[in-house]
Amino acid sequence: MLRLTRYNILIVCAACLGAYSYGFSYAVFVTSIGEPGFFTYFELDPTSDYTATLIGAISGLFCAGAAFGAIIQSYTSDKYGRRKALAFGGAISVVGSAVVAGSINIPMLFVFRFITGLGVGQLLALVPLYVAEVAPPHRRGLLSALVGVGFSLGYLSSAWIGYGTYFTTNNTVQWRMPLCLAPLAPLGLVIVCYWIPESPRWSVWVGHDAEAWRTIQKVHHDPNDSRDAAAHAEFIQIKRQVAHDKEMKASFVRMFTVPSWRKRTLLAILIMFAVQSSGYNGITSYLVLVAQSAGMTGAMPLLMYAIYVVIAVFFNFVNAVVIDRVGRRRMLLIGIVWTGSCLLAAALLSWKYAGTSHKAGNGAAMFFFMMFGLGLGLFLDPTQFVWCSEAFPTTIRAKGLTIALFTYFVSTILYTAPAPKAFANIGWKFYLVFISCDIVCFAMLYKWLPETGNLTLEEIGKLFGDEVVTHFAQDGNGLVEVDAMADFDEKSITTQIEEATPIHGGK
Repeated sequence: MLRLTRYNILIVCAACLGAYSYGFSYAVFVTSIGEPGFFTYFELDPTSDYTATLIGAISGLFCAGAAFGAIIQSYTSDKYGRRKALAFGGAISVVGSAVVAGSINIPMLFVFRFITGLGVGQLLALVPLYVAEVAPPHRRGLLSALVGVGFSLGYLSSAWIGYGTYFTTNNTVQWRMPLCLAPLAPLGLVIVCYWIPESPRWSVWVGHDAEAWRTIQKVHHDPNDSRDAAAHAEFIQIKRQVAHDKEMKASFVRMFTVPSWRKRTLLAILIMFAVQSSGYNGITSYLVLVAQSAGMTGAMPLLMYAIYVVIAVFFNFVNAVVIDRVGRRRMLLIGIVWTGSCLLAAALLSWKYAGTSHKAGNGAAMFFFMMFGLGLGLFLDPTQFVWCSEAFPTTIRAKGLTIALFTYFVSTILYTAPAPKAFANIGWKFYLVFISCDIVCFAMLYKWLPETGNLTLEEIGKLFGDEVVTHFAQDGNGLVEVDAMADFDEKSITTQIEEATPIHGGK
């Protein structure tokens, strides 16, 4: 069994700066629209339909940029490698978020929120891709879930910074200071990209076998095994599977025509749409407005949002710890039921008490929104990235995550762009849209979603009907190869090392 090393954890945490960058950049606008100084500076009436439409459009442009960013990374990550693609996305994010922080008019916000989205959208697609390709099978859920944790920590930082700046006497600092901090995380990512290793699977794909072996040996080194048998087994499996997969030409069109690829692609689309349809961003992005509709004033809506994010982040960590034991499928199904139930309770309470001075009723509604955030963090948020990052073979993994994240961003636009006007005009009835989608998505996932946990990325292909060239298993004495075309092959892994492992640094 491959060992989870401190070095492995360290490079994953470094890469997760990209997920943090997206979370902070997205959420920082949520806190800005909760600051009175934002509306004063841009001469906007926070209660008008025009302002609600404007805010929805700015949020939509950010997500549109992110959707295009997800498409761009499918080219850059396959052509130039995962590491260089991360640095490229980080650099765009730095430029976009820096100019947003200095915006002096609405058109500047429009243009550079789009550019910021273009950068961080690449990062949110690339980070789970990279993490899945360097993680050991039995801890891939833990490490891939850290993508969701990094994402949520970005939300958390933004929420509490926004709450703190609310109390400054300078109205411009109120909303501009959080925006000024947004370039720091992507800048940090650009720097660490010179240190983290390239994905070994991409290295094998482009013929850099020696580099791939050095990375695998370093990332999964076991001090108790001088021969690194498990690392050798992984290298052999990757090398053989990549050679087999290269025979199939990859394209976006073929992802919908090759049966095993089509099943993966449609399930990734379904998962991303299902999580967004639970209210993931439609509710979270405007929780400040939801709190205001519950009669909260002053700094209290920002405080409620900050507490909500603390709950979500804590349970993102819990998800990372338990997902490999509980399973991806079970997490997603429980999460949809949980969040749908919480929204139903919140909708009923809002129907009864929203717009009134009934503190107990409005407080109960906010409690169920907090429980909704708990469900997102514990069951849905990290799990969507885990499943989508591990389901696709190396041949189409970048393209698969492109489609998954494109769905994520388009779904975000679908729900966040009309949300300000929906909350203003139909209030609690907007929650019924999410509840209805939960029912349909649960039924579809229950019927078609397979469990992908605790298998190597190469062995997951069997779940979708692909041929797996090489299997490895424990026979009680060590790792042995299980031939994909026979019941069992007694040939020891150690007899294959010389033929499969580059010794002298050749490609």
